[in-house]
Amino acid sequence: MPRRIIGAAFLSLDGVMQAPGGPEEDWTGGFDQGGWLAALFDEGIGNQVDSVFKPPFDLLLGRRTYEIFAAHWPFAPPGDDIGDLFRTIRKYVLTTSDAPLEWAGSERLADMDALAALRASDGPTLVIQGSSTLYPQLFERGLIDRIVTMTAPVVLGTGKRMFGDGTPPRSLELVEHRVTRNGVAMATYDVKGAVEQADFQFPEPTAEEMARRARVEAGEGW
Repeated sequence: MPRRIIGAAFLSLDGVMQAPGGPEEDWTGGFDQGGWLAALFDEGIGNQVDSVFKPPFDLLLGRRTYEIFAAHWPFAPPGDDIGDLFRTIRKYVLTTSDAPLEWAGSERLADMDALAALRASDGPTLVIQGSSTLYPQLFERGLIDRIVTMTAPVVLGTGKRMFGDGTPPRSLELVEHRVTRNGVAMATYDVKGAVEQADFQFPEPTAEEMARRARVEAGEGW
């Protein structure tokens, strides 16, 4: 049976997903707000994370997130639930780098074609954590099936976003929505198809509306 790909992400209200877990996690681009999610972590978020990381599954990571994970989780003490779980699963890393993947159970995927072939094979669900650079490519290729977002009540202004440049338009269907006691909105969406469009205009546009469109077309009045 072909695999599914599920993306799970901690987000700010303005869509930033960089360094939710701590100030030293990822400060590239001068990002200085790391740890914005850790400060709001509560039981509700923990339960959602547990539901995402429910075996059987394999991890799918971008190179930078892989390096963050590989510097931490292999060294978690025995008895740490996530650490013990991550030791047992396969880690697939989408990267063009030839640098060795030293975390036991890791495997390189050279490109999106390799990922498409993996998704078409038999095996458990592929779960993405972090890895902001993957989402535009996955949407473009139609390779992602579900998204789980945990959106914190903070606005960060700058930082890496889940849907960055090059993300194509797509519609999603809400499957589940809950809010934690600390105000983190947790939503699960199935990825659908093209964005449906409709119109709030009158059946026949007014003369004023036609004049407005003409001004916009001419680049006037802005």
